[in-house]
Amino acid sequence: MKANQLKLGAVLSYVSMGIGYIISIVYTPIMLRLLGQSEYGLYNLVNSVVSYLGLLSFGFGSAYIRYYSIYKAKDDQKNIQKLNGMFLIVYLGLGLVAVLAGLGLVFNIDVILGKKISAQELSTAKVLMAFMVFNIAISFPGSIFHSYITANEQYVFQNLLQIIRTVLSPFIMLPVLLMGYKSIGMVTVSTILHLIIHMGNIAFCIRKLNIRFSFKKFDFSLMKEIAVFSSYIFLNMIVDQINWNSDKFIIGRFKGTTAVATYGLAAQLNTYYITLSTNISNVFIPRINRMVSVSNNSSELTELFTRIGRLQFILLSLICSGFVFFGKPFIEFWAGADYRESYLITLLLIVPVTISLTQTLGIEIQKAKNMHKFRSWIYFAVAVVNICLSIPLTKRYGGVGAAAGTFIALIIGNGFCMNWYYHVRIGLDIKCFWINIFKILPSLILPILYGILTVSFVDLYRVQLFLIYGAFYVLLFSASVWLLGMNQYEKGLIANPVKKALRKISTHNTQ
Repeated sequence: MKANQLKLGAVLSYVSMGIGYIISIVYTPIMLRLLGQSEYGLYNLVNSVVSYLGLLSFGFGSAYIRYYSIYKAKDDQKNIQKLNGMFLIVYLGLGLVAVLAGLGLVFNIDVILGKKISAQELSTAKVLMAFMVFNIAISFPGSIFHSYITANEQYVFQNLLQIIRTVLSPFIMLPVLLMGYKSIGMVTVSTILHLIIHMGNIAFCIRKLNIRFSFKKFDFSLMKEIAVFSSYIFLNMIVDQINWNSDKFIIGRFKGTTAVATYGLAAQLNTYYITLSTNISNVFIPRINRMVSVSNNSSELTELFTRIGRLQFILLSLICSGFVFFGKPFIEFWAGADYRESYLITLLLIVPVTISLTQTLGIEIQKAKNMHKFRSWIYFAVAVVNICLSIPLTKRYGGVGAAAGTFIALIIGNGFCMNWYYHVRIGLDIKCFWINIFKILPSLILPILYGILTVSFVDLYRVQLFLIYGAFYVLLFSASVWLLGMNQYEKGLIANPVKKALRKISTHNTQ
């Protein structure tokens, strides 16, 4: 049953992601034009500030899954119920703290956002911030149910719920935008959908998974142990906030909402890119925790780490290389000429993050082994460097400068420091990992040559030519990687389901 959940959950996660991308391609340009560049930038700016309240979760979600897996392996239902009760109490308290901190942000919004924001934008920003704070606050108690579903590997339900949300969102948002409610209408709809998702998770946990809570004798010693474990995840969350949200805040302070909008669109594309990779590794989180708690075999972990890393790299190299050649006309078609600068910003964000995205399973291995401290401190140091670089670069070059600061920071942290740590401390064979990744590179030569020739001699700003040459690039890339890059296991992931489907069709037709 769990194997089916894993396979079907992985398929549904990509179905959900695919639906989300298709909807986004259609919905985003309409939304950008209805909002206007300035208000879209304001929405992103306020969101970048409020998102810091998410740090109040202190990384407890990962800690919950780790300790749940330990108790589950021992079939210790009593301690699982105590764990549920303790986390619910803690999350309710954090939700209250988020509300109080959020009120402080709302009442001091003029000081926070700076002088580049007009009085009318400040008025809108207060309403946006109030709604966003509420969303953050309710997400804390709701996260215990989400974590419980993940720990029980119920990926099918999670992804079906996400698909429903993805489909419903634009169909509700567009009428609201057309009626003129703009960003306030968007955040209102997001809040309603947020509530529905949480209620769905709660109902599923109670009715299907039979979740139980015990509030007797709050275990302060266990909470202390969890807090120590989570403290380094928390530090890493700070780093992520600095790397992915501080740029918007810095740009807003020095360049205004229009510049934030250009960067915000690039950040949205970067988020899609990150999701492509993390959706693969997320379904392996409980499995990693079980492997570490049962055997902690470095060879087995390296094999899984490498196997998943190759799949991630193949997918990411298609998207990244395709964006290099076709990204500039795509952004102009999709978002409009005002967002032309987003192309370079996007490249500066996705190229360095590709390294860590092929190794996302390594993060979960660190957490499962309780050896994530080094990563947190290294990333924190690199994030500080990111801010120090981004402020002067933003003053001079705007959004491109901010992205350049992030580029340098990610290359240092993700590229060099973490690979050394994986190999020397975690026990993963990084040399073996990269040898297996480099085996894919020869298969990329032909698609890259095609891309260079296409950009040099074809007018991709004509929609018909863009679609034809872009589609052929995908086909050429797929054929080249299939013939020269993929191993038998990777081919089997595609070929076996196709063969099975064909056999079912053949059997059905002969009956």
